[in-house]
Amino acid sequence: MNTQQDVIEVLVTDHREVEQMFSELDHMRGAIGEEAKTLTEQVVIELVRHSVAEEQYLYPAVREHVSGGGKLADQEISEHADAEETMKRLEGLEPGDAEFWPTTDLLMSQIRAHVQEEENDLFPRLREACAPEELKELGAKVQRAKKMAPTRPHPSAPDTPPANKLLAAGTGLVDRIRDALTGRGRS
Repeated sequence: MNTQQDVIEVLVTDHREVEQMFSELDHMRGAIGEEAKTLTEQVVIELVRHSVAEEQYLYPAVREHVSGGGKLADQEISEHADAEETMKRLEGLEPGDAEFWPTTDLLMSQIRAHVQEEENDLFPRLREACAPEELKELGAKVQRAKKMAPTRPHPSAPDTPPANKLLAAGTGLVDRIRDALTGRGRS
């Protein structure tokens, strides 16, 4: 029986998958081969999809249901924007470039801090504020959003509804076509 995970379970699973990729990158530190580039592309793809889904559904729910949620959501979105700028810089680098590994380290540091804040503060507050059925409904929405989300960083794209919801699917389609044509993120 396939039961729907709630939004927190979906996002924590994403966090663990990204952390596993980070661990693999840590073991590759200093490598200049294609394997490091491909894994970094996979990390960026997953982080962008995850961030877009959070911005479309998680943060609006935090604003609506959590006391002080507007300020909390704004802080999380600001952290996404910083990480997206880092991902954009990383996208233009190769593992042999002097800035590749320092930029990768910066991204991992940004994301690890962000994950810790979400899991230790935001998620418990959201779980307390929302009914289990609502969290499961949000989980389904986040999973659908990730399937349609962009796969490349777009720092100038809107990060709040409704504009982000309107533009994400089209941008995501273009990104997935570009990825298929270039082989980006595939080993």
